[in-house]
Amino acid sequence: MRAVFGVLSLLVVLAIVGVLAKKALQPTQVQGASDAAGVSVPALQGTPAQQSQQLQNQVKDEVNKLMQQAPARAEPAQ
Repeated sequence: MRAVFGVLSLLVVLAIVGVLAKKALQPTQVQGASDAAGVSVPALQGTPAQQSQQLQNQVKDEVNKLMQQAPARAEPAQ
């Protein structure tokens, strides 16, 4: 009886891991969505290298935009 419960629990765990792995490996089809922080997630197109470059450029543009919006801090006098 103990062996039956062991095998059944192993099968349940394998099924859960399989479902999670299937979800993780599916390509995302995000267009105009937002992530958990409310940041806009653009849809990337092209090869993985092109997608990486697009994402790097978008992050760089966002950082530059935020840096321009930040109030200027006065440098301490020496």
